[in-house]
Amino acid sequence: MVEMLSSSVFWIALVQIIFINIMLSGDNAVVIALASRSLPPKQQKQAIIFGSIGAIFLRVVLTFFAVILLQQPYLKLVGGALLLWIGASMLVSDDDEADLDAHSHLWAAIRTIIVADLVMSLDNVIGVAAAAKGNIVLLVLGLGISIPLIIVGSQLILKLMERFPIVITLGAGLLGWVAGEMLISDAAIANWVETDAHALHTAVPVICTVLVVIAGRWMDAKARRKSAEESRTEGEAADPVKSA
Repeated sequence: MVEMLSSSVFWIALVQIIFINIMLSGDNAVVIALASRSLPPKQQKQAIIFGSIGAIFLRVVLTFFAVILLQQPYLKLVGGALLLWIGASMLVSDDDEADLDAHSHLWAAIRTIIVADLVMSLDNVIGVAAAAKGNIVLLVLGLGISIPLIIVGSQLILKLMERFPIVITLGAGLLGWVAGEMLISDAAIANWVETDAHALHTAVPVICTVLVVIAGRWMDAKARRKSAEESRTEGEAADPVKSA
């Protein structure tokens, strides 16, 4: 262990892993901020910390199987479709969920963070695995150091969302773009896209970005209408004279 820590190769590889995580963690920070934005401030911090740690842990596990997983056809198609759904659902307002149990809401946010990070990390882990060169200590240290970077980034984005609501839409759109890139890079169609349909490299991410925003806004409007109807029904039930 001492010999490994005294090696310049070890420290160069560690810096490479940290740098890769900084470069690739922007969209992960957006997911964390989006998923936790409706929670109270105390629970926002809990969701960010626990969600980030859980996501990093699963990313370590995923890295060991990354090469095998990414060669499997249709895996990215499924992951991309899941990410499209997550992106659209992020635009649905949670204002009508104020009466829900806070504990379950917190764990729902953590679950969303972990699932979304896992899906988006299918590509990211390749760079980390290559830099680690099979060294488990390097892998764990590099990903562990990236946790505070992701947490800080998430908190900064949360503050931007509170001040500029348009950032929420931009964040959801970013998830749509990432989903589109994932779809066209699936092993089942990647060769065809490269040789016969290169334009899809731009078209699919753009379409997915627009689709997420439109679907998310539609789902949000539907949820708001349902909430308004339920409130009106409850009001009429509480005031039988008015309803009569």
